Amino acid sequence: MEIDVLRAGELVALGGRLGATTVADVRNALADAVACGSGDLVVDLHAVVLVDATGLGVLVGAHRRADRAGRRLVLQRVPERIDRLLVATRLHRVLCVERRAILVDAPLSA
Repeated sequence: MEIDVLRAGELVALGGRLGATTVADVRNALADAVACGSGDLVVDLHAVVLVDATGLGVLVGAHRRADRAGRRLVLQRVPERIDRLLVATRLHRVLCVERRAILVDAPLSA
């Protein structure tokens, strides 16, 4: 799992597999981002290839943590297969999914 903090507390890009073996690092990165910023926390998922139930739980947990901090977690550039998963699990009703891409300052490293 790749975690790139593009703007501290504001923009985090994830890449790879968001699953049981990688969620601890993602959970910590998102918790740090919620704690050190204000306003929307954008999470760019364009390079994520797989999300399992544990990964979905981390996103929901980060959403709740952001909400408690008076912030909003916004998922950006969500791949179609992951968007379908969010709809199938009805998490698209809970999580904020940005339907138009916001330009990022730097691409996720390959």
